[in-house]
Amino acid sequence: MARVLVVEDDQFVRSALIRHLTELPTDSHAVRSVGTALEALREVAHHHFDVVILDLGLPDLDGAEALKMLRGITDVPVIIATARDDEAEIVRLLNDGADDYLTKPFSVEHLSARIAAVLRRSRASVREVLPGRVIQVGGLSIDPLRREAELDGAQLDLTRREFDLLAFLAGRPGVVVPRRELLAEVWQQSYGDDQTIDVHLSWLRRKLGETAARPRYLHTLRGVGVKLEPPRAEPLR
Repeated sequence: MARVLVVEDDQFVRSALIRHLTELPTDSHAVRSVGTALEALREVAHHHFDVVILDLGLPDLDGAEALKMLRGITDVPVIIATARDDEAEIVRLLNDGADDYLTKPFSVEHLSARIAAVLRRSRASVREVLPGRVIQVGGLSIDPLRREAELDGAQLDLTRREFDLLAFLAGRPGVVVPRRELLAEVWQQSYGDDQTIDVHLSWLRRKLGETAARPRYLHTLRGVGVKLEPPRAEPLR
């Protein structure tokens, strides 16, 4: 079962998608839905999703702009649902971070097959990116297979959870990861207390030689999530 966010302003279409996706005989999904781009951004900031179905004709923001904003805070797979069939625009959307697209009208069986394909690619990508190679972000070096991490050549003494949190964020450098996604992927919990994340981030920051007030690698965006990126070079004096 996948966790799906449907972003569609047409209430009739929304209701039909929710009904069909939650009642599939072979592989039903857990579905949440919203009707605007801003609601979608709030949803992905506070909840973990496996895939987003994004309509382009939203009332508050064009879907293409919504896609760019989504890509700024999450790497969740996005399937564009559009009545537009302009090839140049579709290519642009794919280049801007969409994982797939469907031209309306489409059947729920077709959508379900696209969801399954996107999820297969996404899960294969995670297996390839994280376990199979050493991750390098600035002076950080993380080896998921050996479960070892170094900072500027010095080995870090991390707990299991600290290592999992660091490796997950380092596998997405520069991407703001919502707290709900951290809970789902690192803690394997669908819900929980944000304080759990804050405590582990505090411990991890201490071992990286930084603080929340003076971050080097770990940056918290209040109300949105956490990202890991290499330190900025100090300006020449």
